[in-house]
Amino acid sequence: MPRKTHPEKPGRGGKSSSMESRTPRPKPKIDFTVDTLDFKNVALLKQFVTDAGRILPRKYTGLPAHYQRQLNRSVKRARAMLLMK
Repeated sequence: MPRKTHPEKPGRGGKSSSMESRTPRPKPKIDFTVDTLDFKNVALLKQFVTDAGRILPRKYTGLPAHYQRQLNRSVKRARAMLLMK
């Protein structure tokens, strides 16, 4: 029989009701209209890209999934047209 790598400890199994619940991470407010999320608006797109040129994930941008996909498309189009690095 294989040895257990993580033996069960008392008080560790499952979530207990006495534990504090985590406070949700505050999401940044979207301070632009979706129409401005375009490949021609390079100044706005640069806010969502690191210095190395990587697109920031939703975890850091706080955008909804639909807008994050639109952002990814816009950044990639801007790169293809040499508007961004």
